[in-house]
Amino acid sequence: MKRREFLKVAGIGTAAVAVAKPAIAQSMPELKWRCTSSFPKSLDTIYGAAEIFAKAVAEVTDNKFKIQVFASGEIVPGLNAADAVTNGTVEMCHTSSYYYVGKDPTYAFGTAVPFGLNSRMQNAWMFFGGGMELMNEFYKRANIYAIPCGNTGCQMGGWFRKEIKEPADFNGLKFRIGGYAGRVLLKLGAVPQQIAGGDIYPALEKGTIDAAEWVGPYDDEKLGFHKVAQYYYYPGWWEGSAMLHNFINLEKWNSLSPTYKAVVRTCSEMANGWMQAKYDAVNPAALKRLVAAGTRLTPFPAPVMDACLKASIELYHEVSAANPDFKKVYDAMIAYRGDQYLWWQVAEYTNDTFLIRNRTKA
Repeated sequence: MKRREFLKVAGIGTAAVAVAKPAIAQSMPELKWRCTSSFPKSLDTIYGAAEIFAKAVAEVTDNKFKIQVFASGEIVPGLNAADAVTNGTVEMCHTSSYYYVGKDPTYAFGTAVPFGLNSRMQNAWMFFGGGMELMNEFYKRANIYAIPCGNTGCQMGGWFRKEIKEPADFNGLKFRIGGYAGRVLLKLGAVPQQIAGGDIYPALEKGTIDAAEWVGPYDDEKLGFHKVAQYYYYPGWWEGSAMLHNFINLEKWNSLSPTYKAVVRTCSEMANGWMQAKYDAVNPAALKRLVAAGTRLTPFPAPVMDACLKASIELYHEVSAANPDFKKVYDAMIAYRGDQYLWWQVAEYTNDTFLIRNRTKA
């Protein structure tokens, strides 16, 4: 879909262009920003959302506000994108908040936590449940203002060289897994590794790691994981939703006019919807191709899921006892999830499970 067409579909095109001519094109200053991505260009959806965002900003402002996107490694390594924003090396980055849990585990809530929210809930919590305010209160300490800009939806459980039949099979397993979930699996004896997307394949191929998770079928196929690992597990219980953000240097954000702030927010939100729609569109065919190529698609056994949930809850309580920021956000998210599932089990879940059971009858 062409960029302008998507803007119109998203409901911002007509209004934004109407504003652009008199308010932006004639009176707003010219700005040039740099945005460093945490992802390689080969991943056209998770990286592509940043380009979709940047192009929308340029179009809406008649090229008065230009944002140049750089792939992981072109300015800084992908896992250092937030640092580049904090210290002012770049004006902004497009990244996953949970990459920075080494600084503080509270960062995880911006992207995903084990057995947390699905993508619809994550959006609702961020935009209407106070999540964005809570997280920006936290990010402020790192000189960052954050706006959601993408979501992968529920992810897969990853690629393994051997079967996972019971919780004990995680013992000693070198597993590339991002964010807070690595600490959960550490409780089960796994050895978590945080490796940027472009570096996962060679590590899996060489045996430096035994298993790896990334996103889902479309990206995993592009990265070639099925060539070096046979077992493809689901679901990615650590990422029922994986939200991406535009992290913006707080001083740069505060220096923007109200009009430019509105443009950045609106275009970020458009790209937020674009990313998940794209993944939902391309994942089914990719999954079929992977299975046809010999991939063994396998659910995590119930005892494994139960053990992972138990370990997750234990870790939440441990971290909450030592970290007030974490506890504040965790308590808010869990309360929100509880209310959301009251609704989902009545409508969404009931409808979806019925149709899944009967999809061949249509």
